[in-house]
Amino acid sequence: MDKMSENDNITADEKEIGATHSGFVALIGPTNAGKSTLLNRLVGAKVSIVSHKVQTTRAIVRGIAIHNNAQIVFMDTPGIFKPRRRLDRAMVTSAWGGAKDADLILLLIDSERGIRGDAEAILKGLKEVHQPKILVLNKIDRVRHEDLLKLASTANEAVAFERTFMVSATTGSGCDDLMDYLAETLPEGPWYYPEDQISDLPMRQLAAEITREKLFLRLHQELPYASHVETEKWEERKDGSVRIEQVIYVERDSQKKIALGKNGDAIKAISTASRKEISEILEQPVHLFLFVKVRENWGDDPERFREMGLDFPKN
Repeated sequence: MDKMSENDNITADEKEIGATHSGFVALIGPTNAGKSTLLNRLVGAKVSIVSHKVQTTRAIVRGIAIHNNAQIVFMDTPGIFKPRRRLDRAMVTSAWGGAKDADLILLLIDSERGIRGDAEAILKGLKEVHQPKILVLNKIDRVRHEDLLKLASTANEAVAFERTFMVSATTGSGCDDLMDYLAETLPEGPWYYPEDQISDLPMRQLAAEITREKLFLRLHQELPYASHVETEKWEERKDGSVRIEQVIYVERDSQKKIALGKNGDAIKAISTASRKEISEILEQPVHLFLFVKVRENWGDDPERFREMGLDFPKN
């Protein structure tokens, strides 16, 4: 009897699929470039909150996508901007730290805004980062083709990008080509997470992020960034539902009044919208109770930074 070779144990399906690939891709860029929208598009589910208000993402959120034989772990970093407060500094430090820990860096530029301000500063900072870098121009459906080519040329003159992709995170245009490239480029290796997992964010934290998104969407003109949401209680009930209690922290009584709204209208609307989305994600009924509390100078509290997954800057 002939000795069986190691390759004889490989099934036809395994030969067809080939070796698995996996790795981490850092999504960086200026505030409001569309990183969270693109992350949700590429993962195929909502894992990061989206708002037209800048600096919505505060800590690194990982979204996990399977494409062909690759598991791509996207790291949605906070928008990089010139920091003014302690929280700003922590967010920017987190963004650059995420970039340096990744296998690939994906720089997202808003094609309408182009390269100026924060985008220009990021390009300068990328010169000090040694990982392979990919340029992605977003919102291409709003810009003339010749302007896109000019923008791509300018960016590639500043930084040696491996490839340039033009996409629309909103419509999905160009996203399949980007995913094909990432799947082929990431190193061979086993997958880091189970196949059905789309994020490493605990559900308690994701639920708090969803409520924070609804807060921003409802009160973006009135309520400043001095607000934070924490899930304090999570009870799985015998009837299959979940009871969730969350606290919205603000810094002043005047902000508490804004969050509550006249006759409690604002907090009711926020609660309804958040409960609906959390219920859809969990696929079970949700009873959501929101409370608004004043905690002065929470932005200087190390514990709040730990809750958000950020390192507390000492100065």
